[in-house]
Amino acid sequence: MNQNIKIDPYGFREYDARWLYKKDINLGGIENLGRGLGTQVKIHTKKENPRIIVGHDYRSYSEEIKAALNKGLISTGCNIEDVGLSLSPMVYFAQFNLDADAVAMVTASHNENGWTGVKMGIKKGLTHGPEEMKELKEITLNEKFTKGEGNEKQIIDFDKIYKNDLISKNKIKKKIKAVVACGNGTAGVFAPDILKGIGCEVIELDCNLDWNFPKYNPNPEDLEMLHEIAKVVKENNADIGFGFDGDGDRVGVIDDKGNEIFSDKIGLLIARNLSSKHKNSKFVVDVKSTGLFSKDKKLIENNCETIYWKTGHSHIKRKVNTEKALAGFEKSGHFFFNKPLGFGYDDGINSAIQVCHLLDNQNKMMSEIISELPNTFQTPTMAPFCKDEEKYIVVEEVVKQIKNLKENKTEIAGQVINDILTVNGVRFSFEDGSWGLIRASSNKPSLVIVTESPISDERKKIIFDFIDDLLQKTGKVGEYDQKI
Repeated sequence: MNQNIKIDPYGFREYDARWLYKKDINLGGIENLGRGLGTQVKIHTKKENPRIIVGHDYRSYSEEIKAALNKGLISTGCNIEDVGLSLSPMVYFAQFNLDADAVAMVTASHNENGWTGVKMGIKKGLTHGPEEMKELKEITLNEKFTKGEGNEKQIIDFDKIYKNDLISKNKIKKKIKAVVACGNGTAGVFAPDILKGIGCEVIELDCNLDWNFPKYNPNPEDLEMLHEIAKVVKENNADIGFGFDGDGDRVGVIDDKGNEIFSDKIGLLIARNLSSKHKNSKFVVDVKSTGLFSKDKKLIENNCETIYWKTGHSHIKRKVNTEKALAGFEKSGHFFFNKPLGFGYDDGINSAIQVCHLLDNQNKMMSEIISELPNTFQTPTMAPFCKDEEKYIVVEEVVKQIKNLKENKTEIAGQVINDILTVNGVRFSFEDGSWGLIRASSNKPSLVIVTESPISDERKKIIFDFIDDLLQKTGKVGEYDQKI
């Protein structure tokens, strides 16, 4: 590899690519990534000049990265259609709307400043999964590039087409007062306009674009962002609060009383709301999601099935696609709406719109609607540090230990494990409906821990302590990002 090209192999993640810019990748590396992606798209589409939709988020360096990526893509023969400053879902939408062959969105989503990355996909509505990422990594690192003559054109004002598509299909009757928080990320130029367009009264919070993220990272799983939204909801007597991440594919929700509602519970409410109109539907949820889906009376009554699947927007998207599910919900706030509600990809603004429909359909406040769900005690998503090269080995070890405990009917705080799901790390459940999850993070050097109990806060903590104890004994796990 040319000395001027820097590209850390660990940046190729399970379903997108992310690096610390200049430390782990330079512009030469990005250009090679473009060559790799262009080559891959040509292989899969069998076209000499495939058309690729490209967009970028509002980070200070995203445009120079996009320019280098485009240069690489063009050198392989790809024709670039650049939609400019975008949300990831706008780029996904553009592939359908403009009938293009592939997408490449320059974003590191909610990662801290300094990070960059690309979300990409070939089949409409889907992004790269582990297989495609592995192939892309091989092509790029081994420099097995094709050559061709591509070109580039700017698609002007595509944001208006994207906004109008969502607005025209989703008008609401009720005047919903919504706090819209964007953490100074790219969603600031989209979310307020679209929610006003469907009929909401919008109170903007940090919707001006500022790539320094002066307050906090735009991440709806971040408690700091959620607390700020809660405060503004209460001050303004709003009906609902929405928090969007940096590239607009996720949303966090705060009810009218200022309480954060974990996204899996929002997913369950949306699923229930949809199930009466769309009977016999399937819903896909990730392994971090509440256990309430599998026992929900309303879903059962409407003959709907819930499938628990691997965490990660790419995995859930694919599963929604292959199962022809109506929708998919991920605890991190990625929601996927399939036809007739959407095109199957994750769009945080469309998710917020579905919450508005839920409020529009019921003559109740959000806090009342949520109180109809059985109460559960749930931890936030906790991520203890674990090296990229060790995290999968640690999880494998822990899976073995938990399987042994189940086989030997070993009691943990008075109950035996009655069910184990290993589609993604290990999710183990008890008779009382309590459960714990341990998996490797797919985009950071860390593990992911969640526990939930329908019984008590105490029981939730006991399961966490049990997990923490298993992990500490491995000697390979460091500090948590947040802890209960």
